[in-house]
Parts: sequence; C-alpha cells; structure tokens
Amino acid sequence: SFEAREGVKLTFLPFFAIAVCEALKQHPVLNSSVEGDQITYHNAEHLAVAVDTDRGLLVPVVKDAGDLNMGGIARKISEVAARTRENKITPDELGGGTFTITNTGSRGALFDTPIINQPQVAILGLGAVVKRPMVVKGADGGETIAIRSMVYLALSYDHRVVDGADAARFLVTLKERLEEGRFESDLGL
Repeated sequence: SFEAREGVKLTFLPFFAIAVCEALKQHPVLNSSVEGDQITYHNAEHLAVAVDTDRGLLVPVVKDAGDLNMGGIARKISEVAARTRENKITPDELGGGTFTITNTGSRGALFDTPIINQPQVAILGLGAVVKRPMVVKGADGGETIAIRSMVYLALSYDHRVVDGADAARFLVTLKERLEEGRFESDLGL
C-alpha cells in the first residue's frame, strides 16, 4: 500500500499539489511575485501549504515541489505540517513560497475565498471533496447521471499581474488534470 511504502497516508492534497505544480509550469504567470514595482517570475514551484495550528494559521513551504513525485510531495507536506503544528518549523521554512494552497475542505468547508499570501500573486482554496450526482458521458456516448467526486476550487489572484483569462486557463488546466486522473506513474503503479 501507499502508506506502507511511503510512510504517510495518501489524502487528496498530494493529488491537488501535483496537479497545481503541473499547471504552474504551463501557466507561469501564476508562479510569480510582486515586491514594490518588481515582478519576479519563478522557475521553480515552491508550494506553500496553509496549516492550522494552536497559534493560528501558518504557511510552511515545500521547496521545489514541482520536482517531486506523489510519494515525495505527500511526505514533504506531512512532514512540514507536523513540524508546524509541533512548533518545530524554522522561520526560513515559512518563507519563499511562490504559490499557496489552502485546504479548508479538510475541515468540511465546501468553498472559501482565500486571501493572497503576498508577495505571491495567487492562492488556491480547496473545498471538501464530496460525492454528487453528475451528468457524464455514458458508454453509448449519450448522457447519463452518475455519482462522482466533486470539489470547488477557489482561485484568488492579483490583477496587477494575472488577468481573468490567465486565471481561467490555469483553472481549466487544473480541472482537466484532476478529471483525467492518470496518477499511476506518480503513485508508482
């Protein structure tokens, strides 16, 4: 099993993290930051992940997340989240993110409106993954109703750098990647 091999439970979050990193590579304007009049386009995906702690929300960073496979990203997220909750994270690990994911769905929320973690230019809010009746293409090519997992993705972005069309393209890339699945190679299957 994944947990036996990787040492951590497999949740939905690593799937979203892999898909986000892939989408950032295709839409690099969302993997940028603004400080003063300077816009910096980053060539690595340093994924910041919001973590709920007794001291409030903290956002540790998984450096070079785009270079990790599913096991690597699952381990790194689990590790930095645990160290953040235990107050063992270092200040350097709380900075340098290029894009943030906040997973309010882990607390049962369907939707949120996340606030950008500046100087980053975008943040993705993940709602709860829930089963819903959906219209899908049937085996005969017609439409049918089936139960599918669904999630709301809320993207907040800085219009000084990212326009609505860029944001929409990013979200469509993310949606298509999640819907197509094909995470077998990421899972080592």
